Amino acid sequence: MVLSVNGFDCLTEHFLVPSKIVFMMQRVYLAPYGVGLGHASRLLILAENMKRPGIEMRFSSFGEARNYIKREGFECEKVPPVEFMWGKHGEFSVKSNINKIPQWLVNLPVQVNKEISYMKKFDPQIIVSDSRLSPLLAARILNLPKILIINQIKLLLTPRLREFKAGRFFETCNGELMGGIWNMSDRILIPDLPPPYTISESTINSVKSIKSKLDYVGFITPRAKITENGLSKAKQVLQIDNTKPLIFVHISGPMGTRIPIIVKLIDVFKKQPSIQFVFSEGNSNGNVVPRKISNNIWYFEWCPYKDEIFFLSDVIIMRGGHTTISQAIQYGKPIISIPIESHGEQLSNSSKIERLGIGKTIDSKTMNQTTLIDALNDLICNSSYDDRIRNLMKISNKLDGIQNIKDIVLTYV
Repeated sequence: MVLSVNGFDCLTEHFLVPSKIVFMMQRVYLAPYGVGLGHASRLLILAENMKRPGIEMRFSSFGEARNYIKREGFECEKVPPVEFMWGKHGEFSVKSNINKIPQWLVNLPVQVNKEISYMKKFDPQIIVSDSRLSPLLAARILNLPKILIINQIKLLLTPRLREFKAGRFFETCNGELMGGIWNMSDRILIPDLPPPYTISESTINSVKSIKSKLDYVGFITPRAKITENGLSKAKQVLQIDNTKPLIFVHISGPMGTRIPIIVKLIDVFKKQPSIQFVFSEGNSNGNVVPRKISNNIWYFEWCPYKDEIFFLSDVIIMRGGHTTISQAIQYGKPIISIPIESHGEQLSNSSKIERLGIGKTIDSKTMNQTTLIDALNDLICNSSYDDRIRNLMKISNKLDGIQNIKDIVLTYV
């Protein structure tokens, strides 16, 4: 029943007692993966759009994501980490991750037990997991409805390993196995464009075990309202020169992968006075005041003007994460992707960027001044990249992922 009270509609259950109305609070439990900020940012956007009288939301996560969520003003329960390991140069470390398996096997049941405890205490009507298994297992044990948001069903090997038949067979097997596990969800929502434009197609489209539950809902990235005041403030703080190209270097992902690539990029770009650069380290606990580290480079630990800089930039440089690619497409900005070495998903995303003709991929191992500047010049001067990215932007704008997921979640509360 819909009841209007004090000028707003309350879609909550209610019952009458003498002389007063008692409202039953509806509760949504949100559980993003804790490595990097992409998963947390998606569910934070969802939470912000679901704020309304009668709905209470609580998060659970770990690591940087938990810090980010708390910084944004939401309660976030802490669970033990289950995360990948990275080498000293920011590459995916196969050896370290194999050694980490025993700890994962210990932490996963601890995570599940923690989630069960938190869910019993919070008593949610719906569980929303972004790429995390333990909340789905806990919800299944407690017989609670559960929705999965994910853009990577199977783990991708490196291109070198995929050249071998055994490697491709392993990928197929792990994909179907993971698909079978994720299939415990009541709904599987893909925050991406439908084929043939799907950025994460290599990790999703070929998995048969989940096809019946897949729903491509569109990107879950903020559709920020860019104002003249906001743009003016960003331009003033960063002393932006409208006569020079502006490049946003948005390096997110696991902390250990960021600094090595940032140092390399700064060393190259400080020698390019005709181009302006804004760096964002993506440190959720970092300083929001930028530092000017050369005549043409501003550096943020945490950038409070991210949307404005996306809007103002000519090119976005990133690591190949799905969320940042989504944002670049929604702002219609060509992309230079420098994926983490041996990171199968980022390599696959970056390859799709090139096939769509909306950007270029640079190998972090062979990256140098020539490859970077040539790529920048091509994207800035060749209008075909702008044409293709703007066409894709129009397609993405027809799919409001945030509203689509919100509508689905609200059917459970």
